Amino acid sequence: MPSLPRRVKSVAKAPTSEELPSFLNSTSESEEEEEEWEPKSKIARRPCLPKKTEAKTKKAAAPQSSVARKMVKKVAIKEEMNVSLPIAPVEDDKVQLLKPKEENAGTKPKSLNQMPKKMEINSFRGENQTSLVSDEKPSTSVPVVKQEKCEEEFAFDEPPSKKMKLNACPEGKPVKNLGGNKIKEEFEMNWDIVQTLSEMTNVEPWVCANLIRLFEEENTIPFIARYRKELINNLEADALREVQHTLEELRTVAKKTHGTIQKLKKEGKVSNSLLKELLNCRTLEELDHVSAPYKTGSKGTKAQRAKQLGLEPAALSLLQNPVTLNLFSYIRPNTKGLANIQEVEAGVQHILADIFAKDKDTLDFIRKLCQQRYISIQSTLAKVSSKNGNEKDIDKFKLYHDFSCNIKNIQHHQILAINRGENLKILTVKVNIPDGVKNEFCWWCVNERWRPKQSLKPEFMRLLRSSVEDAYKRLIYPLLCREFRSKLTSDAEKESVMMFGRNLRQLLLTSPVRGRALMGVDPGYRHGCKLAIISPTSQILHTDVVYLHSGQGFREAEKIKKLLLQYNCCTVVIGNGTACRETEAYFADLIMKKYFAPLDVVYCIVSEAGASIYSVSPEASKEMPDLDPNLRSAVSIARRVQDPLAELVKIEPKHIGVGMYQHDVSQTLLKATLSSVVEECVSFVGVDINICSEILLRHIAGLNANRAKNIIEWREKNGPFINREQLKEVKGLGPKTFQQCAGFIRFNQEYIKTFCSNKKNQLGSGTLLTKAGALGKKKSKLTSCASQQPNPLDQTCIHPESYNIAMRFLSLIGGNANDIGKSDMQQKVNVVIQKEGLEGTAKRLNTTVHTLQLIIDGLTQPEGYDIRTDFDKPDFKRSIVCFEDLTVGAVLTGKVENATPFGVFVDIGVGKSGLIPARNITEAKLSKVKKRRSLGLGPGERVEVKVLNVDIPRSRITLDLIRVL
Repeated sequence: MPSLPRRVKSVAKAPTSEELPSFLNSTSESEEEEEEWEPKSKIARRPCLPKKTEAKTKKAAAPQSSVARKMVKKVAIKEEMNVSLPIAPVEDDKVQLLKPKEENAGTKPKSLNQMPKKMEINSFRGENQTSLVSDEKPSTSVPVVKQEKCEEEFAFDEPPSKKMKLNACPEGKPVKNLGGNKIKEEFEMNWDIVQTLSEMTNVEPWVCANLIRLFEEENTIPFIARYRKELINNLEADALREVQHTLEELRTVAKKTHGTIQKLKKEGKVSNSLLKELLNCRTLEELDHVSAPYKTGSKGTKAQRAKQLGLEPAALSLLQNPVTLNLFSYIRPNTKGLANIQEVEAGVQHILADIFAKDKDTLDFIRKLCQQRYISIQSTLAKVSSKNGNEKDIDKFKLYHDFSCNIKNIQHHQILAINRGENLKILTVKVNIPDGVKNEFCWWCVNERWRPKQSLKPEFMRLLRSSVEDAYKRLIYPLLCREFRSKLTSDAEKESVMMFGRNLRQLLLTSPVRGRALMGVDPGYRHGCKLAIISPTSQILHTDVVYLHSGQGFREAEKIKKLLLQYNCCTVVIGNGTACRETEAYFADLIMKKYFAPLDVVYCIVSEAGASIYSVSPEASKEMPDLDPNLRSAVSIARRVQDPLAELVKIEPKHIGVGMYQHDVSQTLLKATLSSVVEECVSFVGVDINICSEILLRHIAGLNANRAKNIIEWREKNGPFINREQLKEVKGLGPKTFQQCAGFIRFNQEYIKTFCSNKKNQLGSGTLLTKAGALGKKKSKLTSCASQQPNPLDQTCIHPESYNIAMRFLSLIGGNANDIGKSDMQQKVNVVIQKEGLEGTAKRLNTTVHTLQLIIDGLTQPEGYDIRTDFDKPDFKRSIVCFEDLTVGAVLTGKVENATPFGVFVDIGVGKSGLIPARNITEAKLSKVKKRRSLGLGPGERVEVKVLNVDIPRSRITLDLIRVL
C-alpha cells in the first residue's frame, strides 16, 4: 500500500451531455423566451470510449548462447511483454520519457529506447540466477532481457507489436524534455490535451503525458499507483481517477466536436470562423452554445430567420461601413419581417445580438467581469409546492426556503440539496448577477469591442445599444446562469462521488477480526432474530431463529447460551436494522448479569446495508444453496466483522450506504468510481490465489468475471498454483493481464511446500507436471523450471518484473529468499541502507528509489502481512446507553458511520447517530500516527466525543470531536 502522497486539488470537469441536467442541454434555440432551469431526475448513460486493440504478434525464435541455455532455462513469450513504459516521440526521432524539472532528480537524465518484441525471462534459480545477471544492467520493473546485436532492426514510433530495444537507463527516469508532451489524439483540437488536462486537474504536464500513455496501454489504476510511481510523481489512486475521468470528458468533447463539424460540412454551413470556434471548445456547454444556431429545427433562431430574409449584409454594414447603410431599402411591405422599418430594425438587432453572443472576446470579458463581482445563487419556496405539497417533504428543505449564498462560498451538499428540492418542485432556484455587470458590459461593447469604424447616426447608435442589451438579456445572461449552475453541480457531484469512494475505501479496509468464532444476529420482531455461528475460517457451523421480542426472551436465552458454549463463541455481531436497539438491550442485559459465564461475551453492531439484497442474489444461492435467504443475511452480518473486504465485495457498492446524495449524481460516474475503489482495495490487500473466492478474484486489477472463472476452473482441475508463472497457463491470461494482476496475487509458501512434498512422493519424482501438460490437451514446450517449483518472492508485493533486482539486492545484503519476513532480513537490510543510503543503493542496483523501497517492503514485511492492520477494528461493547440518558457535556466513545462535507456521523451507542459538524474537526484533533488513505475521518474509526446539544423532539445529537482513538 503506497504512502499518502501530496494532495491534488479537485477541479471541475465537464460532464457528458447525457449526464447533464436539462439546463445544460438547453441551447440557444430557446433564446426567444427565457426559461427556468429544471434539472433532470434521471441520468442517462455516458458514452464509453472505444478500447484500443492490439495486434497479436507471431511467435519468433531469438538467438541464445549455449552457456546461458545450460545455466538457465528461458520462457518464450508469444506476445510482447508490455511493461507500460510511457514513450514520447519527439522531433529528433528519439524516444524519450517525460520528466519534471531537475529539482528532485538525483541522477543525470537518460533516454529510454523501446523494448524488443520478444523477451526471454529468467526463471527463478537462486544463486545461479544471481551469478548470471550480476553483470547485466536491468531496468527498474523490467525483466532481464538479452540484448540484440543488430541495432538497425529497431523501429521507433511504431505500435507495440514492433521490435523495440531496451537501454540500461532505469525506467522511471524520465528525460527532462517537456517538449515531448505533445500527444497525437484521434480527434485533434485547437487546444493541447496535455496542457488542458494539467490545468483542469492541477497535475504537472509531464505526469499528465505519462498518464495518458499509461491509460492508452490499458494499465489499471492499482498497477500504476504501486508499480509506476516514478512516472506519476507518486500520485495516489484518487488523483489518478480524477485525471482519468477528466481525460475521458475531454475526449468526449473532441469526439462530439468533430461529429458536429462533419454534420455541418454535409449541410454546407461550415465557415473558417465557425470551424475555429468549434475547435476551441473545451466543454460540452461551449460546444452546444456555438453549434446551436446551426442545428436544423422547425423554426430556427431569430437570427437565422433574419438572415433568411437577407438582413445579414445590413447588420455587417452597420459595424463596418454605416455611412452607406440605408435600412429603408430593405422594406418589403408584403413580406413578414420586412413589412416596416421596425421589423427591419428588429431583424438587424437579432443578427447583431447573435454575433455579439458568439464572439469569444466578448464572452471572455463578461466571464472575467463576473469573477470580480458578487454572484449569488438564491432558492425560495415554490408557490405551487406551498399550496399543494406534502408538509413533511417541504419541511425537509426548511433551510432553503429563503436561502442565498455567494457561488464562491456555497458548499457542495447545499448545491445537491437545492437541486433535489428543485427536482421535487419544492424550491425555485435563481442565479443573481448584479446590474453593475450588465451596465459595464454594455458600455464596453458599445465603446470598445464593437465600436463602429465610422461615426454613427443617432438611430444607428440606438440600434447598436439595443442589440448589445438584447444579446446580454436574451443570450448571454442565460448562458452565464447555465455555466454557473453547471460548474456548481459538476463540482458537487464529483465531490459527492469522491466522498463516497473515500468512505467505501475506509469501510473495505476495516481491520478483520480473525481467529475467533462469531455469532451473527439479523434482528427482527415478528419473524424472529436469525442467528448464524461461523468458525474462525468462515465455515457455517449452525443457523437458527430465536424470538426475543415476543415474550419468549427467557426461554430463548437458554438456547443462545447453549449455542455459545457449544461452539466456544464469545463475540456477537448484531445488524443495525429493525429491532437492533431492542436486540442490543437484550444481549447487554444478559452480559451485565454474567448470564453467559464462564464465557466473557462481547457484542458489536455493524451495518447490514445490502445484506438483504445479497441474500437473494445468485451469488448467495450458489455459495449457500441449502440455506434460507433470511439465514443467509445473518451469515453475511457475521462475516462482515471476520473479513469485511471479502464479504462487502459481494454487494454492489452503492447499496452499502456510506455516500451523500448518491441517487442525485451521475450513476455512470458513481459506478465507475466505486468499482475502481473496490479494485484498488482488493488489489492492495492482495489475495491468496489458492483459497480466495471467484467473487473476490474478479476484483483484482487486470482480471474480470471470465478470467476469474478460468482461474478457479484451472485450480479445481490441476490443483493449487505453485507460483505466479503458472498463471500464464490459464486461458485468457495473456502477457498484459499477467503484468497487471501478478503483483497483487499471493502464495502461501507453507501450503505450497506441503503440497509439493506430497505430490513428489505420489509421483516418485522431483518434477511436478501439471495435469494440463500430462493430458496433452495443449501441446506446447516443456514447462520451465520456474513453473515447477515455488518461488519465495511470490508471497510478497514485489512484481515479477522486478525479481532480478530483488535477487541482486539479496545478494548485495547477503540474504536468502527463504528468510523473507524474518528479523534477520530486516537487520541485513538496515545495515546496507544505513551504510550506502537508499539512493546510493538504488543507483548501485541501477534502479529507482521507489522500486527499491517496494522491494525492501516486500522482503521485510512479516509473513501474512495485511495492510488492514493499520485500520480500526469494530467497537466491542458490554453495556448500553439510552438516548434519554445523554446530557450536555458527557464524554463518550463511538465509531464513525459516515462522512460528508458538512460533518461526520458517529454511532455512540444510543440508537441515533450524532453529528460532528465540519467546523469542529480540526487538523490538530486528527491522529497523525495512523496511516489514512483519505483526509479527515472515515467510516470505522473510533473517536472520543463530547455532547454539545441534544434535541429530543427532532432526535438530533450535536457532538464535538475530542480526539481520534
